[in-house]
Amino acid sequence: MTTFRDALAAGPLVLDGGMSNELEAQGHDLSGTLWSARLLRDAPEAIAAVHRAYYAAGAQVAITAGYQATYEGFARLGITRAETTALLRRSVSLAREAAAGTGWVAASVGPYGAMLADGSEYRGNYGLTTAELIRFHRPRLEALAEAAPDVFAVETIPDLREAEAVLTALDGLGIPAWLSYSIRGTTTSAGQPLAEAFALARSCDAVVATGVNCAPAADIAPALGLVTGLPGVAYPNGGGVWEPTARRWLGAEDESADLAPSWLAAGAVLLGGCCRVGPAEIAKLAARVGASAAG
Repeated sequence: MTTFRDALAAGPLVLDGGMSNELEAQGHDLSGTLWSARLLRDAPEAIAAVHRAYYAAGAQVAITAGYQATYEGFARLGITRAETTALLRRSVSLAREAAAGTGWVAASVGPYGAMLADGSEYRGNYGLTTAELIRFHRPRLEALAEAAPDVFAVETIPDLREAEAVLTALDGLGIPAWLSYSIRGTTTSAGQPLAEAFALARSCDAVVATGVNCAPAADIAPALGLVTGLPGVAYPNGGGVWEPTARRWLGAEDESADLAPSWLAAGAVLLGGCCRVGPAEIAKLAARVGASAAG
């Protein structure tokens, strides 16, 4: 049976794009603190439709809608722990069903800051200890692991302390992971050197790739140039700046597919898009990755 590690070794894989932008395009209101995770309960078919759209556009890996799905976040809305566990598992099953046996499923593991819903994933430095962050991440990872995703997408991690906590929490779960950071140029969002952040990723046997996501497309190649010893991950946002008070992206959108050859040259094996990147852009990206692979 081919594993996700095997697939990575065989060549680059195309990730999907943003979940939230496509749900908003369907008319869903994502203004609440749970963002797209709310629809795991209220409109799961809408999430499945987004997964299908990305697979149809050429994505080979679907990232689940669980970025802001946490026990603490759901509890604030009166959702029980048992119900939350079921919703976390549903995030994986929706992507699995949409894949119809032809794609890979990455269970999204967002940072602690995503649960706060105040833009903290672009700052880090929450004031929590590593042990406190482990206690936050481990139960969610365990619930997701029971749904058997192909890989964990540990994404938008803003600082080394949280990265260390998640890597510790992954221990013993038996599922590979990629670790991608939110960044500012060549540092993490919290200001630590990216070379140090990527070295930390190498310290965990479960990690199969590392890189950056939800960053400006122009910052991707320089960041990937600092990755050593692991394949690279690259899925930038579609341009603009996230305004946490208004909870929306401001500024013009970019087209990043033309930069894919530079990411491949810098060692990326997982390439896709994050916020504001839709199926049309993923289709262009898949074409560029395919053309590069063909020589």
